[in-house]
Amino acid sequence: MPDQPGGPTLGDRIETLLERCSFAPSGEPLVCAVSGGADSLALLLLAVARHHDVTAVHVDHGLRDRSDAEAEVVRSAAERFGASFRSVRVVVGEGPNLEARARAARYQALPGGACTGHTADDQAETVLLQMVRGAGLEGIAAMRADERRPILRLRRTETRALCAAAGLVPVEDPSNDDPRFRRNRVRHEVIPLLDDVAGRDVVPLLARLADHARDAAEHLAVEADALDPTDAAALAAAPVTLARVAVRTWLRSCSPDRHPPDTATVERVLAVARLEAVGADVGRGWRVARTVGRLRLEPPSDGADTLGPA
Repeated sequence: MPDQPGGPTLGDRIETLLERCSFAPSGEPLVCAVSGGADSLALLLLAVARHHDVTAVHVDHGLRDRSDAEAEVVRSAAERFGASFRSVRVVVGEGPNLEARARAARYQALPGGACTGHTADDQAETVLLQMVRGAGLEGIAAMRADERRPILRLRRTETRALCAAAGLVPVEDPSNDDPRFRRNRVRHEVIPLLDDVAGRDVVPLLARLADHARDAAEHLAVEADALDPTDAAALAAAPVTLARVAVRTWLRSCSPDRHPPDTATVERVLAVARLEAVGADVGRGWRVARTVGRLRLEPPSDGADTLGPA
């Protein structure tokens, strides 16, 4: 429903929200990933209001029967607000973890630097998911509020309210309620339980934790930059916190998706540096071994993955 008489106007809402966004300077071309949900529609509206030359890109994964209708919602909104529109169809490969495969296909279809509609609620969920995954500081730091995620400081309630004020009817993705996906269980079960236990809204607390973790991780990264992660003796002698950062950065740089290893993987590599183990599995069949005081990556025996460890 559009704005009610006597309430804040759509322009007032937009101006207030833009104060907490991190868009690039006005006037620059901007590609926005727009699924048709409330968050991405709000991203589109705010980007246009920030005076960007916006292209809304809808990525069709071909996983739902109504994908054409969802693309039409995005096309209509883009046309209404003076943005360009493009729809891209992708094929989601076979394998486990449908959510991760769909996400990978989506990002491959988007140009570099495309903006996404992640919110503070997404950030809080990511922090919890990284914690149960066993991630280190870098993982708990989650997403950075920057030009690629310009509405990361906003809440889902705010994006929904903005869409309602603008008379937009967002697409409701039924997969967002599917308990088979771990993020949905965190969203619908874990965070409400934490709210109840804490007696307060925990999303701002988790988002703040991500900010603090990022500050600490960036400081440690500078300190660890002088440490050679392949020098076993240097790793074993270094403060363990810096050694962990050096190993994590090394393995991440070798990963095809730039995904950081979990804490258990890092500890296995450090055990090799300390002569406590002869080798360490680091994912996808890759191993770290030690020879004449140096750590090296060994590829899978079948040679299936030539890009580096997971």
